[in-house]
Amino acid sequence: MTSPSSPSSTTQAVPFGAAIRNRKIQMLLGLFAAAAVAASAALATQAAEPAITTRAQIEQIVHDYILEHPEILPQAMERLQARRTGAVIDSKRSEIETPYAGAWEGARNGDIVLVEFFDYACGYCRASLPDITKLVGEDRNVKVVYRELPILSEESNAAAHVSLLAAERNQYMPFHKALYAAGQVTRDTILKAAASVGIDRKDAEAAIADKRYAAEIEKNIRLAQALGASGTPTFVVGGQVLGGAVGYDGLKKAVEEERAKAKPAA
Repeated sequence: MTSPSSPSSTTQAVPFGAAIRNRKIQMLLGLFAAAAVAASAALATQAAEPAITTRAQIEQIVHDYILEHPEILPQAMERLQARRTGAVIDSKRSEIETPYAGAWEGARNGDIVLVEFFDYACGYCRASLPDITKLVGEDRNVKVVYRELPILSEESNAAAHVSLLAAERNQYMPFHKALYAAGQVTRDTILKAAASVGIDRKDAEAAIADKRYAAEIEKNIRLAQALGASGTPTFVVGGQVLGGAVGYDGLKKAVEEERAKAKPAA
């Protein structure tokens, strides 16, 4: 997974990395609260002993319980994060899964929607493209939605603008694949990829400077932050968030799990 060292997109209101660090701090605070709840079980077992009423006594029991059962910390963190992430996805599912114009491929009304937050300058995102292509080719009931998350460079932001223009002209996937095939993302490769799908240089250059795409990019950044994404690619499948280039098997497994959840109980 590629993580941003510093935000480059001028559309960002909040630095991407800083927002993620704040979220992790909140998660840790929640984790210690969860540990305190878990330690309350220890209090219950001491009902026959003298009453424990002071703050110091309770804090000592929590402290001792955590030291005796350190395995609860990663377990509690994982469960808490999954619960919070699931709640975020449920509350923002329409925003997450509704593509910008033609920025999608696969089944229009697929039973499972796979969403990728990506950056054209991200090598792991480029490496994931064949896995997504294979998945779409083999599973005719999956819809893939692409969300631009240009966090790595100014060229990333320029590529995202032209990509959104291509989406408006129903040339999204041809442009998407052409730009990845071009290698390093530069202004020149962006313009050449655009030209290869019928977008002339003047229109592509106008799109790079066009501020109307800022709202879409800002929305994607806010969604990624809310999901706890720490870099690109980040995939959302049903109620799951997958970080990094998880490969074809990882994507297929997530799709199958979400499909199984949707099946009515026998």
